[in-house]
Amino acid sequence: MTQAESPEPPLPPADPLPPTDPASVEWLLTDGAGGYACGTAADLPTRRYHGLWVAVPEGQARRQMVVAGVDERFGAEPEATSLLHAHWGTLPAAVPPTAQATFARRPWPSFTWRGQDHRGQPFAVERAVLLQRASPAQRPALLLRWRNLGELPVRLQLRPLFGLGDADHLPPADAACDATVHAQGASWGIQAKPELPRVFCTLDGVGALFPAPVWYRGFLYREDRDRGYDHLGDRWSPFRIEVDLGPGQDAVLAVTLEVPEPAPAAAFARTAAVALREHAAIETDPAPRWAELRAGADDFLYRAAGGRLGVLAGFPWFGEWGRDVFVALPGLTLARGELDTCAAVLTGALPFLRQGLLPNIYAAEPAASHYGSADAALWWTLAVQRYAAAGGDVALVRERLVPALAAIADAYVAGTDLGLAVAADGLLAAGSSTLNATWMDARTAAGPVTPRQGFAVELQALWYALLAALVEHGEARFAGLRDRVAAAFRRQFWLADGYLADRVHAETPDFAVRPNMVIAAALPHSPLSRAQRQAVVARAEAVLVTPRGLRTLSPMDPAYCGRYRGGIDARDQAYHQGTAWPWLGGFYVEAALRAATKAQLPKRRAALASWLDGFLPELDRAGLGHVSEVFDGDLPQAPGGTFAQAWNTGELLRARALVQARGPV
Repeated sequence: MTQAESPEPPLPPADPLPPTDPASVEWLLTDGAGGYACGTAADLPTRRYHGLWVAVPEGQARRQMVVAGVDERFGAEPEATSLLHAHWGTLPAAVPPTAQATFARRPWPSFTWRGQDHRGQPFAVERAVLLQRASPAQRPALLLRWRNLGELPVRLQLRPLFGLGDADHLPPADAACDATVHAQGASWGIQAKPELPRVFCTLDGVGALFPAPVWYRGFLYREDRDRGYDHLGDRWSPFRIEVDLGPGQDAVLAVTLEVPEPAPAAAFARTAAVALREHAAIETDPAPRWAELRAGADDFLYRAAGGRLGVLAGFPWFGEWGRDVFVALPGLTLARGELDTCAAVLTGALPFLRQGLLPNIYAAEPAASHYGSADAALWWTLAVQRYAAAGGDVALVRERLVPALAAIADAYVAGTDLGLAVAADGLLAAGSSTLNATWMDARTAAGPVTPRQGFAVELQALWYALLAALVEHGEARFAGLRDRVAAAFRRQFWLADGYLADRVHAETPDFAVRPNMVIAAALPHSPLSRAQRQAVVARAEAVLVTPRGLRTLSPMDPAYCGRYRGGIDARDQAYHQGTAWPWLGGFYVEAALRAATKAQLPKRRAALASWLDGFLPELDRAGLGHVSEVFDGDLPQAPGGTFAQAWNTGELLRARALVQARGPV
């Protein structure tokens, strides 16, 4: 007996995107060490995460809000003209700055204000934002440059607003903060509390510092409010800096941790040169929007403690999540021709292998990491397979990676944590009634929203692919198990209606139509025939494929949720119950190409290329240069979740590379 479904007509084209609110369009810079800067095109902070520098202090694992913003004013008090754009908890709406501002994303985020001061004198000042990326030769730093674009000299008052703690929380005002300023030439250091790092501000320009501590109380962050989180917070400013700018003159402020930046203007020029080269490469590329997405892939690569190269799952709140890392990695690296980068991430994960598992959430050391994902290691094995197929270092594959693949397989056969165990027929069980160990892991107080304990379809596909790859690399002892898995998979998961069960539990198939079956139809090593791949793709195209990714549940299902919005529980209920995910599009494209005959491939490639191009308008919609984490399952599809997500970028880039390739997939 199968779940009844009626055919759905072909999807209509996506509705034209509505006009964007500048306070909903977000820009992003990253510092290569796990930190970032982000904000809105309106210069209005709408999330607790919006800040000019959210950094990972040396020796720590969590991000801290260092500089949340700057209160900029022209002239002298009390007649100074304020440019602060803020929403206060006591006011129903945001208070705009007193001057008109324009925003530019490229070559770096910049805001230009034009207006009149209290005397009626016109002014035009630009603020540019850059992050100096960490490298063996330099530390990360926030670099702010103010330029007087007007014809008259201006006096600029600057009050850095400090966050004082964990970026995931909003600290209340605290009178115990130490406002002592430690001067070192043109650098001024503060350490508000013993447990916080010392922050240095260094000015390259004509100016002076005036100690004058003050709390800005009651900032309201509307996105956090709407998402059901704490949304009222305070920011601290221990001093103001007064800067004189003649016509055409610049002043650069560098913000660093523990050590002052000796030459802010030179650091800005050096960092700006890199940004200009990247901007020129995008502008001159034959496909500039795809070039922009490719450039954005670098935002997710970072150096963790000890220099290990890792991948951040998304911005602004995700850290390094194993499942996301290894889904994203082939597209972030191999699709851009960066085999060495891929190898560095793959080998950097090896010390974290524990009883066949990799962390779902990485910390500085394995002992502090969270091992809650049954499939993170399986996605790592797939990334290894893709690396080897792309022409990766043969010796590295043979001597280090294949032994790790075999160790993972042996651990699963022996049985390990998270309910991972191999059944008599070779299939791989995982999870429990209280633990969802696959990517569909949303839960409320009532437990998992999408129970998937037992034998999940994509885990079987990844398990079979691992065994097949081991046999190909000379590990013949896995051949018998591989063949048993193939037979059991076809027997237990293939349904009479021509698609795959989402899972099998207690010998009962789950008939819900979900996109996990597409992963099984996509992989090079698969137990499915071409005809079965074709049937899976056809079912997905009928009910799951949308202009913004694949729905997580058929809209014909009574449990389907077509809108991803509201508070925490409401969003968790929809997260994997109909919400569309762009990253699944990579596997859809791969499956559709593998299912096509040689004669069908040209038209299929053209249709898929057009579908992928449909994501490009999103680069201007929510996260500039990125594609949002999720979208509504129903049209029109509003974005949700993080505004930049590694596996979306990676899988869209990988899918385009597959479409553009010549010959068989």
